[in-house]
Amino acid sequence: MKGIILAGGSATRLRPCTKITSKQLLPVYNKPMIYYPLNTLIKAGIKDILIIIAPERAGNFLNLLGSGSEFGVRFTYEIQDKPKGLADAFIIGEKFIGDDDVTMILGDNIYEDDFTEDIKSFKKGSKVFAKKVNDPKRFGVVEFDEKMQAISVEEKPEIPKSDFAVTGLYIFDNRVIEAAKNVVPSGRGEIEITDLINYYLKLNELEVATINGAWLDAGTFDSLLEAQILAKEKLQFGMVI
Repeated sequence: MKGIILAGGSATRLRPCTKITSKQLLPVYNKPMIYYPLNTLIKAGIKDILIIIAPERAGNFLNLLGSGSEFGVRFTYEIQDKPKGLADAFIIGEKFIGDDDVTMILGDNIYEDDFTEDIKSFKKGSKVFAKKVNDPKRFGVVEFDEKMQAISVEEKPEIPKSDFAVTGLYIFDNRVIEAAKNVVPSGRGEIEITDLINYYLKLNELEVATINGAWLDAGTFDSLLEAQILAKEKLQFGMVI
């Protein structure tokens, strides 16, 4: 299993703080934000991690994280010249992934749950994680049947079929690389990860697990403040880095 952290973008919602650094390097209580998704991957035993970054912030990430030896892992870095959608990570990371399966986590997503067993026990297909939210229109939305089996996944729907959002942690087998190459850009001009999830859904090889603990997409000042409080009260005690 390889790991990817997607940490590009310009984070305009966090200006002026992100005028001088990347969102994923902002402090969340006593650690940089990116340490939390790193912790998720490293705790699960992943040793090879690709960090995808924007060109103007590359030096900041290298100065902070280095080779990965400090954490007992190996980091590889790739530049994403401009955001093209989350699925682009698997095209950028094709050589890095090689013949392995891959877990990707977004660099601004912070979780209370431990996904170690989900990652270590993964065999085939895709596994993603859903959480009930108040504003599902902002996310990829999962529709479940009466047995809580996923029957549809839709990106930012005007009329959501449920209030379960797909969160920013994704496990895929190696077929995701070719699937990503075949994704047609959406109306936003991006290759959507929802299309990859639907690829596996059509193969009947998608598992959607629901999570109970806190999940924060720390891309606004309000969610960043929530993350600070969560990190201080709970997350600092479960960190391996």
